[in-house]
Amino acid sequence: MRQSSPKHFNMASSDMETCKSEDMHMHMQMQVDIEKNPQEQQDVRSQWVLNAPEPPSPCRVVADSFRKSFSHFQHKFSSLTNQPCTRLLLSLLQVIFPIFSWGRNYTATKFRKDLLAGLTIASLCIPQSIGYATLAHLDPQYGLYTSVVPPIIYAVMGTSREIAIGPVAVVSLLLSSMVQKLIDPAADPVGYTKLILLTTLLAGIFQASFGLFRLGFLVDFLSHAAIVGFVAGAAIVIGLQQLKGLLGTTHFTTKTDIVSVMKAVWEAVHNPWNPRNFILGCSFLVFILTTRFLGKRKKKLFWLASISPLISVILSTLIVFLTRADKNGIKIVKYVKGGLNPSSIHQLDFNSPYIGEVAKIALVVAVVALTESIAVGRSFASIKGYQLDGNKEMLSIGFTNIIGSFTSCYVATGSFSRSVVNYAAGCETLVSNIVMAITVLISLQFMTKLLYYTPTAILASVILSALPGLIDVTEAYKIWKVDKIDFLVCVGAFFGVLFASVEIGLLVAVVISFSKIILISIRPGTETLGKLPGTDLFCDVYQYPMAVQIPGVMIIRIKSALLCFANANFARERIIKWVTDEESKDDEGNPKSNIKLVVLDTSNLVNIDTSGIASLEELHKSLSARGKQLAIANPRWQVIHKLKVSNFVSKIEGRVFLTVQEAVACRTRC
Repeated sequence: MRQSSPKHFNMASSDMETCKSEDMHMHMQMQVDIEKNPQEQQDVRSQWVLNAPEPPSPCRVVADSFRKSFSHFQHKFSSLTNQPCTRLLLSLLQVIFPIFSWGRNYTATKFRKDLLAGLTIASLCIPQSIGYATLAHLDPQYGLYTSVVPPIIYAVMGTSREIAIGPVAVVSLLLSSMVQKLIDPAADPVGYTKLILLTTLLAGIFQASFGLFRLGFLVDFLSHAAIVGFVAGAAIVIGLQQLKGLLGTTHFTTKTDIVSVMKAVWEAVHNPWNPRNFILGCSFLVFILTTRFLGKRKKKLFWLASISPLISVILSTLIVFLTRADKNGIKIVKYVKGGLNPSSIHQLDFNSPYIGEVAKIALVVAVVALTESIAVGRSFASIKGYQLDGNKEMLSIGFTNIIGSFTSCYVATGSFSRSVVNYAAGCETLVSNIVMAITVLISLQFMTKLLYYTPTAILASVILSALPGLIDVTEAYKIWKVDKIDFLVCVGAFFGVLFASVEIGLLVAVVISFSKIILISIRPGTETLGKLPGTDLFCDVYQYPMAVQIPGVMIIRIKSALLCFANANFARERIIKWVTDEESKDDEGNPKSNIKLVVLDTSNLVNIDTSGIASLEELHKSLSARGKQLAIANPRWQVIHKLKVSNFVSKIEGRVFLTVQEAVACRTRC
């Protein structure tokens, strides 16, 4: 084969450049001609809409999603494999355990701040943990166990810098109210504890799975309004149950609804009871609330509010010990088992006859715990100006509870009250959680005997003092002002928890939320558009009264993202009714308007199904029978593709336009 000479090559290159320049010149000439002719401009842009490439099929979308995820991990893996072994090991550790990333820049200054914050939240954590354990119908040491291992695991794996991990009131109530229906904690405390530990393990598995498979949207099923109402209702129920400790009664209802609790309180008051418990508990409750008030008024005194529960425990224990008040009717905690967290692997019974019910409880608890923890973490992340990875948070909380279930811990999550104290104390990193855990561990090892004379009324006071922060009246009022249906969700969760049960309250909130979504779907919003004077913008004539409607044209925007079997007929009937009303006769018997063209602005419409297309066809037939024409403006990719495949575009004679302005200009040809 003969090789081309440089001369031939240069000639060929010259010819190609000449052809390119001629094509470019012709293209530019055509563009100039089009710009001179607005009609051709409009036709060309309509062809842009009609000749768009075919959108990817659902199978291709799923395949592309998997391919992107796989290529993302493959890219990460390939970038790691090219590194030395030590660097590779460090990179893997940094991905799994973020502490290896931020720990490299840790300084003595940060440690001093974390040490102070850790000691501060430990002083709040110790009495709260004991109180929350009793709320969960567990022995007091389980609350302390839950404040040792989970904070350390989270400190190694978590991404939030300010969050304080441990037992919380709402989760403790949720566990006790649901698990006690399977086994009575008073009749079989060992069996009840086993179910709590099994629930913790399964909840951790669910939470880790949510993060691993990126199922964070499941947490969003509990809306903000639902959480506000649920937490407020739970706080009132928790507060009423603490009257058992304040009154010093032995027998009290295990039900959580307000009617049963108030009945139990009424019976307790009318039976012999010792007022010393009530006086002691209320006295220290006033002390704790006073320090909280001072801490809010003067920010420098935040530490006083933080340590006041621990001071209350110490002082009340000394009072009971020195006066032997336990001999005169003061109820005390008595024995608290000390020492390191014992292994609880042997207590995890997967052959339990209640395994199915426990799995359901674990799923509910997992979602509620994650919702609270992520909400707390995101609020502080936004204040500090860093991004919180929701999936990593789910993984870290999940592994925290999985490992916690092996070490005698029950479900732990981010505590709002302790996180606020941690932030106010000036924490810099998660080392404050480690300091807190070590402090609680030292208390478990050496100080549990000192808790023998701690009055139960003080533990009730500590829990009651934490409840006002859970009832957010201001946020409930804000929800009422913004969205009435969301307020209905909030109220439904609130009264569901108060008058039925915790799980019923959650169920009511979720049902109302889904009903709201369905209602919006089956009754899509439609609005009549007019042109704003001096602009090319078309807006809702009710929102913008100055917008001018075009004579002979009715422009309607469908506000729903999906036109489907659930809402297509409703949208069609609404449009026909508007056209009919517009053409109805006035008082003098003359038509108000003579509509020649109906333009559907589909810019909000993301997708359409066969029922939606059939509805548009019926709309077209109805308008044609009245001598009117239908045009489509600004359709999305999936919408125009389906309209073309179904031959709807040809039925409306290709009246598909890029903008509403161009569709309106079409009226001169209608």
